[in-house]
Parts: sequence; structure tokens; C-alpha cells
Amino acid sequence: IILMSDELKASYRRLCMLYHPDKHRDPELKGQAERLFNLVHQAYEVLSDPQARAIYDIYGKRGLEVEGWEVVERKRTPAEIREEFERLQRERDERRLQQRTNPKGTISVGVDATDLFDHYEDDYEDMPGGGFPHIEINKMHISQSIEAPLTTTDTAILSGSLSTQNGNGGGNISLALRRVTSAKGWGELEFGAGDTHGPLFGMKIFHNLTPRCFVTAQCGMQFSSRGVRPGLSTVLARHLDKNTMGYLQWRWGAQSSMNTSIVRDTKTSHFTLALQLGIPHSFMMMSYQYKFQDEDQTKIKGSVKSGFFGTVVEYGAERKISRHSVLGATVSIGVPQGVSLKIKLNRASQTYFFPIHLTDQILPSAVFYATVGPLVFYLAVDRLIIRPYVRAQKEQDLEKQRESLASGIARKKQEAEAAVLLMQESVRRIVEAEESRMGLIILNAWYGKFVTDNSRKHERAKVIDVTVPLQCLVKDSKLILTEATKSGLPGFYDPCVGEEKSLKVLYQFRGVMHQVLSGDTEALRIPKQCEYIHAYHCLMTLSIS
Repeated sequence: IILMSDELKASYRRLCMLYHPDKHRDPELKGQAERLFNLVHQAYEVLSDPQARAIYDIYGKRGLEVEGWEVVERKRTPAEIREEFERLQRERDERRLQQRTNPKGTISVGVDATDLFDHYEDDYEDMPGGGFPHIEINKMHISQSIEAPLTTTDTAILSGSLSTQNGNGGGNISLALRRVTSAKGWGELEFGAGDTHGPLFGMKIFHNLTPRCFVTAQCGMQFSSRGVRPGLSTVLARHLDKNTMGYLQWRWGAQSSMNTSIVRDTKTSHFTLALQLGIPHSFMMMSYQYKFQDEDQTKIKGSVKSGFFGTVVEYGAERKISRHSVLGATVSIGVPQGVSLKIKLNRASQTYFFPIHLTDQILPSAVFYATVGPLVFYLAVDRLIIRPYVRAQKEQDLEKQRESLASGIARKKQEAEAAVLLMQESVRRIVEAEESRMGLIILNAWYGKFVTDNSRKHERAKVIDVTVPLQCLVKDSKLILTEATKSGLPGFYDPCVGEEKSLKVLYQFRGVMHQVLSGDTEALRIPKQCEYIHAYHCLMTLSIS
């Protein structure tokens, strides 16, 4: 928050009066006051000088300490300094670009578990091994791609895949070259080869027609022993409103079709309605997803798809299980497909997919176990493995953060304790003045981590007493704190690095006690407006009586 010039000067004068060495006779207090006075003076020099302020805002304290300031002349204007910084940032981005490969991969393992539900035959018990269901992996697919930035506008994308099903398999590899032609579009050329489809040549173009509308066009030629198979597809998309997109797609080739869809995505939901007319498949599909506003980003979803191939109903859920992992499960019930359970794990840029075919018929038992089984399994794993692991990771990260900041926190604590000692005399005078006018008196104030949840009673509260520093900030019976972390206030320090903190204040105003709890970065103003009104009414009542 940038202070206005008058506010900056007023705050500077107030802190100078508080920390001026000549105001303290004790040698130890005098030394502490001199150190804090110099820090305040250095901060004021930076904040009051536009050039130094611009350097500090961009580069931090390290930028001010550079000898001769190799990056740019110190006396340039803030705009010139920012322009130079942006140029250096672009150069750093280019270097990072050369090192980035952005790998993406998918592993899909298909499981045939129909023997669990479809093996009840008269002679089954007489067959060898008939007492145990036979579960097998009947298909597998692996794909991987990497990006290799050539320049800031050109990128090479190398991808490949391997597939096998019922003992037969194949693979392919492709190379795509993408160039960003302008801020509105890009073009891509693709070359591919494989043992199942033969050589491939394709081209793709993306272009923003307007800020609310874009189009993509893709054409390709597949060479095989049967001849050349051309293909063409184009997509026109438009923003219908802030959260809604409309798509119109036309595809010509081996499977010609026309598709139109509407997608609405908001903070709490995702809705899709699609209609396709084509050869050989025509269908209508509707799906809805609800997003819970919790830290685990839980989502539940359901969809219905019906066409010439039959009808499929799907429902499922997904949830974030760690910082980089999302686990989801979907139950699929269809005619004539039967019942399937699809489990998906997204780990960073890698996707692991496990479609499990349970039965060719729609059996209530298969639907029940497909729904309840994953839920019970997840709850058990979440309680026994995931939660303890995540809790241990958080504690480990916090411990590393505390260790890395230990010396800085110790110094801040020492400065805060010294500032509190230096404030004692000023606070005594402020309290006397406030008492004489029945103004604002801070009775008790604590800052840090409070434990109020009964389920967390085993945790220890980590708070510091900030009664004196807060009273020192009272001016004209008012305490005003801006939207910034309170650990930077005079006399404050961070008692629990990396954890959620609050400020709890017990104060007296016009002879009445009040209490307030404020978040670490929340603005705070006491007394509140309603307390002013209440005090005014009380005074009017007393004056009338």
C-alpha cells in the first residue's frame, strides 16, 4: 500500500520521536533505539525518493545494495526503470523457455472383470479353477509428448503412443511444428508415421476473429495400403456471455459429422449440452458438474448420452488428494455396453486411467458395488494414508520454511522486543490522555495462531502479546490498520511462520469493554461506527438526565 506524502511524513515523524536515541538515558535502550532509528530513517529515504522507491518495488532491498547498480542507472525515471526490468524479465523468460519441455503423458490400462458377475453358469463349478473369478488386462495404451521451444514463437512437439488389445498392438510417432504468427493466432504442421495407419501429413490453424470469437481449421492426409484418406475439420466458437461458450464443428472424412454444443462454466458448476449428426454415430449428450467450494476442490458429475449406438448414463466424483494429484471415479451404465467403473488419477501433467468392465448386462449388484466399493476404499485410504501423509508434508514444509527464515525471525523478534521497551513511556502518556477523555484503551491484545476448534485441542496456540504496540498506534481515540500483514507493524513479529494468524483485541471505549478478532491481512478500525453511535446515545442520555 503506497502511503501518500503527508501520511508518510506524519508516520516518519511519529516513529522518529518514539525511537530517537536522545529520548532514552539507559545505555542498553539507547543502543536499541539508535539501531531502530537508523532503520526508520533508511526506510523513509527509500519511500520518499521516487527513483529509489521504484527500484525497491521492482528489485527489493537487494537492488538498492548493488554497487554502481549494474542493471540500470539509479536516476532514471520509474517508468524507465520498469521498462528496463520488463526487458530483463523477457530475457529470463527466454532462457527458461529453452529449458522447458512440458512433458505430458497418459497411461490407460483396461481391465476385464466381467467374471465377477457373469460367471453363474450350471457347469461353472465343474470347470478347473471355477471357484475363482478370472480377471485380466485386455488392453493398454501409453502416450507421451514433449515440447521443445526453438524460439519465442516456434515450438516443436514430439509425441508417440503404443496400444495393445487382446494380443494385437501397434504404435505411432509424430512431430508437430507450431509457430505463433501474431497475438491473434498460430499455425501448426504435423508429420506422423505408424504401423497401423501409415504416414500422416496434417496442418492446423487457429485464429481469433474477434475478442469473443475464434476459429480452428485442421486438414490431414493419411497414407495407407488402401490409398490416401483425406480429412478436414473446422470449429467455430463464440463467447455467448461471460461464462458460456458456443461451438459449431464440422468434420469430413472417414467419420463425417456436424456437432454443436453449448458449454457453461462458472465458479460452482459446469454444464454441457451437445448434439451430433453424423455417419456412423449421431447422438445427444447432456452433462452437469457441481463444484464444491472446499480446499480439496471436490466435484460431482453426471451425464446422459443417447444415440444410434444406445444409451449411456454416467455419474461420478473427483477430489484433490494432494498438492499435485486429483483422483476421480465414474460409474458408466449403458445399453448395450453394460456396467463399467472408470478410475482416473491426474498427477501433475501425467494421467493414469483404469477402465474396469464389470458386466455386459445391467445388474443391480454390479451397479451397487461399482458405486459403494470405490467410495469405501477411498474413505479408508484417505483416513489411513492420504491425510497422515499430507499432514506430515505440511509439517515438513513448515519446518523447512522456519529453518530458512530462522535468523531473520530471530532478528525481527529482537527488534520487536526492543521496540516494545522503547514504547513504554509513550504508551504511558497515550493511556493517560485516553483515560482523561474516556477514549480508546487497549486492555489486552494477542497476535498469532489461535486454537478454537475442539478437534485441534492437541495443537498449541502460538501467540505474542502486542498490547503495548497496539496502544502506541492509537491516535485521537482511534486505531486504524490497513490491509497488510500485521507482522510488519512496529513491535510485532511472526510467531508462527507459514501458518494462519489473527489479531485478537480486548479494548475499552467510553467505559465499555469490547472484543474483536481480525485476520492477519484484514483492515481493522476500532472503535467501530456502531460503538461511536452507542457512546453518543449514552452521553446524550446522561446530559438530558
